[in-house]
Amino acid sequence: MPRRKRPEKRNIPPECKYNSVLAHKFINCLMNDGKKSIAQRIFYNTLDIIEKKANKPGIDIFNQALENVKPMVEVKPRRVGGATYQVPMEVRKGRQMSLAIRWILDAATSTSGKPMRERLADELIAASKREGNAIKKKDDTHRMAEANRVFAQFKW
Repeated sequence: MPRRKRPEKRNIPPECKYNSVLAHKFINCLMNDGKKSIAQRIFYNTLDIIEKKANKPGIDIFNQALENVKPMVEVKPRRVGGATYQVPMEVRKGRQMSLAIRWILDAATSTSGKPMRERLADELIAASKREGNAIKKKDDTHRMAEANRVFAQFKW
């Protein structure tokens, strides 16, 4: 972390096909070893599969899935007087989106047996219906924050 001033936020341009900044961020997180064209191909094929399965625009299901997976609160460890407490804290907007993207990608990569585009399409459809592994992760995070609500006094 810098000592003098915070680094400037970089502006991410919107993705060209759907004109969406979220889609561009998702493609960047999906990318492995700098192979962006492969990540774009997987993403576009995923949205095509979603459109065939759900009979709705793929980008709408994608946005709905991200909205459903975004966490509102999370726990952070705070050390107070020799003891470490899990303190519930609200999540900033940027972190909400990055956690949602990460959880969806982790849930899709954890399953096996199908190509990535199909696994990702299944996970996005499930998340838009409020089910699936990414939603389970969000619910676990919220449940943990609710259980540790007693330690909210240590938030500063």
